[in-house]
Amino acid sequence: MAEASALVVYVIDDDEAVRDSLASLLMAKGFLVSSFAAAAEFLAVAAALRPGCLITDIRMPGMDGLELQRQLMERALPFPLIVITGHGDVSLAVQAMKAGAIDFIEKPFSAEAILGAVSTALAHIAQPGEAGRLAAEVAAKLASLTPREHDVLQGLLTGLPNKSIAYDLAISPRTVEIHRARVMEKTGARSLSALVRMCIAAGIEPRRT
Repeated sequence: MAEASALVVYVIDDDEAVRDSLASLLMAKGFLVSSFAAAAEFLAVAAALRPGCLITDIRMPGMDGLELQRQLMERALPFPLIVITGHGDVSLAVQAMKAGAIDFIEKPFSAEAILGAVSTALAHIAQPGEAGRLAAEVAAKLASLTPREHDVLQGLLTGLPNKSIAYDLAISPRTVEIHRARVMEKTGARSLSALVRMCIAAGIEPRRT
């Protein structure tokens, strides 16, 4: 089992300002950080790197976050992945989490969100059996949702805003907000990324349109 103090947070982003900001935040909290401007640059040396987790933008020139994830899996490199997404990229984040990403964080992100995701990812290295326990707990919570709450949940997994979900279901945006709040309450999810993570663990995927 890897010691937490020996783990590194690898930041991969083509935006230098984002890299510097994340590195400063994480180092201020005592994390070891190493930054890369491109996914290919990271992969070139990944096999020789110390254990840790990755934070990467899902959209980058050249190799994007999803392709990076595929490459890591093909090479059997066990770096838990956190993806940073822009507005409207929830569907891409769902793809990443289905493939094994630990979490996703939407821009603009808060320091609390970044630190929480990193702590979860590093704990995943220390406790690799966590996924099975989570799946059983989530299945029980999702079973308590009403059919309409499941409909709203599907809209959220697809990345739709409340107004679009309301249009598709022929209900008011306010009603969607109420159902969304109940979904979050019943599942205990504190964020959309946590809700997506729960659904992936339970095998729930967005419906094909």
